[in-house]
Parts: sequence; C-alpha cells; structure tokens
Amino acid sequence: MAGLLIAGTTSDAGKTTVVTGLCRWLARQGVRVAPYKAQNMSNNSMVCADGTEIGRAQWTQAIAAGAEPEAAMNPVLLKPGSDRRSHVVLMGQPWGELSARGFLTERAELAKAAFAAYDDLAARYDVVISEGAGSPAEINLRQSDYVNMGLAQHTRTPVVVVGDIDRGGVFASMFGTVALLDAADQALISGFLINKFRGDVSLLRPGIDMLEGVTGRPAYGVLPWLPELWLDSEDALDIPVRRPSASNELLSIAVVRFPRISNFTDLDAFAAEPTTSVFFTTSPAEIRDADLVVLPGSRATVADLTWMRSLGLDAAVTARVAAGRPTLGICGGYQLLGGPIADPHGVEGGGTHQGLNLLPVATEFTRAKTLARPTPTAYEIHHGTVTVTGDATPFPGGCRTPTTWGTIYHGLFDDDPTRHAFLTEIAALTTKPAPTRTTSFAALRESRLDRLADAIEEHTDTQALLRLLDSAPTPYPFIPPGAPSTNNRT
Repeated sequence: MAGLLIAGTTSDAGKTTVVTGLCRWLARQGVRVAPYKAQNMSNNSMVCADGTEIGRAQWTQAIAAGAEPEAAMNPVLLKPGSDRRSHVVLMGQPWGELSARGFLTERAELAKAAFAAYDDLAARYDVVISEGAGSPAEINLRQSDYVNMGLAQHTRTPVVVVGDIDRGGVFASMFGTVALLDAADQALISGFLINKFRGDVSLLRPGIDMLEGVTGRPAYGVLPWLPELWLDSEDALDIPVRRPSASNELLSIAVVRFPRISNFTDLDAFAAEPTTSVFFTTSPAEIRDADLVVLPGSRATVADLTWMRSLGLDAAVTARVAAGRPTLGICGGYQLLGGPIADPHGVEGGGTHQGLNLLPVATEFTRAKTLARPTPTAYEIHHGTVTVTGDATPFPGGCRTPTTWGTIYHGLFDDDPTRHAFLTEIAALTTKPAPTRTTSFAALRESRLDRLADAIEEHTDTQALLRLLDSAPTPYPFIPPGAPSTNNRT
C-alpha cells in the first residue's frame, strides 16, 4: 500500500482540487485509489449508498477515483451549527454535539476512529490519497492533531504542501509552513505544488529555484488558474460572490445566503444550464426582482429564520409568493416556507416557532436524524419531519402550490429530466427561455473531473509523484527555527 497526504498553506489553497485530480489521474492509470480526509468541517454533505453521511467533497473525490463512496473516506465530519458548536458525524452516523473547547478534549476518541478508518482503506486499496485540513502549521492544535502531520506520522506517508499563488505570498507561506514544524514533522514534508497561477510560468522559476534551495525540497508543478472548473464545494468559503447577470435573456435565480447555509451544491445543477444565472444574496431587492428565489438548506433552521426577519427577507419572500412569483424551498428552506416548527427535544434549542406560512406544512424536529437515498440523485439529511397539513399538490419530497415549491430532498435537481421540467415551468411563468434539455449534469461533472486530471498530468511531475508514492519518505533537511518537539501527541 502507498499513500500521500496533500496539505495546504491555508484553507481553500486547493487541497480538495489536487486530491480530486490525483484520484482521477491515478484511476486512469489503472490504480485502485481511495480518497481520505480524517476530519472535514462542512455543512455540505452527501448520503452514501449504505446510508452513511460524508462530506460532499470526499464523495466527489470517490467518484473521481471510481470508488464507492463510504464513511471511512471521511470518518469525522463536523457540521457547524454556530460559531462555537458543531454537530459531529462519526463514521457516517450522528455522534453528538461538540463545543470548540470540548473538541480539544474529545480529539483522542475521534483520532482513534479516524486512524482505524484510514488503516481499513489502506488494506483494501493500492493507494490512499489523503487531504489535510486547514494548515499543518496550526501549531496551537499540533498536540492532538490527527488530520495533518498527526495523520502523516501515523501513516508514515510523505506530505506535499499546496499553496494558492492567487492570494499572494505563496513562497513565504510555503517556507513558513515547513519552518514552523518540529524536526520529526519536517522530515515528512516532501515538496510543494503551486496552485491557481495565471500567466507565464517561466516568471516563477527564480522563486521556485530559491524555495527549493532554502528548503531542500522539490516543487512538483504549477497548476494553472481554472476559473470555469467547478467541483462540489466543501464549505461556505466556496460560495461565489456573484451578482445577477446583466442579461435580461437569462432566467435569474436568487439563492438566499443563510448564515448557516448547507448543501448549497443543490444549486450547481441549476447553474450548469446555459439559460440561467444563479447568484447568492442577502438583499431584499434582489429577492424581489429575481425570476426564481431559492431558500436552500440550513444547518440551523430556526436561527436562520430569525436572521431572515432581521433583514426583511421574510417580507420580500412573502410579497413574492403573494404576487405569484416562483419560490422554491429545499430541506431547511422548505421548513421555513411552512407554518409551525416544533422542537420538543431541543435539537435547535427547543420551543415552537412560526415559519413564513407560505406552504401548508408543519415541521417537528426529532432526535433521530434521517439519512436516506430515495432516488439515484436525491438524498435526505434532516432532523425536521415535514407534514403536509392543508391543500397542496404533491411534489417529489414535498408539495407545491401554483407558484411555490418545497422539497425535503437534496440533489433532486441533479436529475436532468426533473430539473428541465421544473425550469421549463419557471420559464413559462416568467417569459424567460426554457432549458434546451441537452445539459447532462452527470456528464458535465465527469468532463470536469477529467479536465482536472488532464491538468495534473500536464502541469505536474507525475513521475516524481509516483516515485514518492512508491517509496518511504526521504528525511529532508531541518529548516530552523522549527517548533519544540513533543512526544505527547495523539
């Protein structure tokens, strides 16, 4: 078995992209490869075929690898419900709530499960490509780290550090990442990858040469800026900052950007259509003017309802529905469009709250979490059970009135016929062009995964990376000052 850990100088440096591309590239070489991320913090998740829940990014990486997605590929999933508390999914099942302070004391148990999951994958696959989290130089967390260098020490795999040159300061951040680690961890840092470069690569050569010289470690390549490359997003950092299209020819779809937005990958399929313009917003005016408004999933439905009211978004949505303008709610957004939201077990703090009363449904939060795959593309992840209480027409996973729809299903519109039929009806209501019915969302995902693998093949030293996979980590030189070493680690 061979392995490689892709770490990053920062969050959003490109770790997910590189792991995904390597998985697809290795799979094309006939290698049995599995992705792995010990701990993911994300409200974008997916239900695997066996009913377990993992991060959406790891699900996509498994698809890239041609492997069946499973809980071992993302054994610890943290789903933030507030700035200080997260819902923990352990090996695909709910485990409990964890505070930021409590997390420091519970890491040993989570680490044990994460390492066991890695060892299980390693026994069944030729190669495991691991993705770190945040930065390996988060020295305040190193004592109990099991996601970056703690994982590398457990698996004895080499580490490649990815840096985002588009942010600036990539050489300093790469050097600093190594120099802040202790000698034992530095020995596993085996090189660098530069990501998101625009321009002439030859201009980087002096910097690359100096980085290699001062660290004694190679740079394995420079990946280009690929602005049109879409991958399933991992967290809210990935939400595009986008305004409505200036073209009146496109169907404008405004998505309410909840503070605790979840599974906003539901909107990717809409954005793939050439006849639509999808954007996220917190503006009542943009909610009023869009052709279609979507209330997406939420990790904290009641809190996001309060937030909507504080900005006047509730009034904007209510006015839309009263005027017969198309509105869609998905999972938490569906619950918000309804009436009473009861929380007898304190799942979201307890009590009963009143939704927007725009669909005749009622919601009750249950202790048990529903994880299901009702159709090949649709999946359910929710505590809130929604019951239709009045006159409404059935809709997959929910109900509808003439111009307002609600569904508990995520991924419903990944299905091409369902999406095309829905958008065709919206187009008829708004006089905007209907979809051509030629877009295949699954085929588009596959083509983008292949393009990413092509970029790995063209712009990285793949032979050197293969040699790295096939050998034990080289003990590279120590870069001062380094961090104090400690033997008391997870």
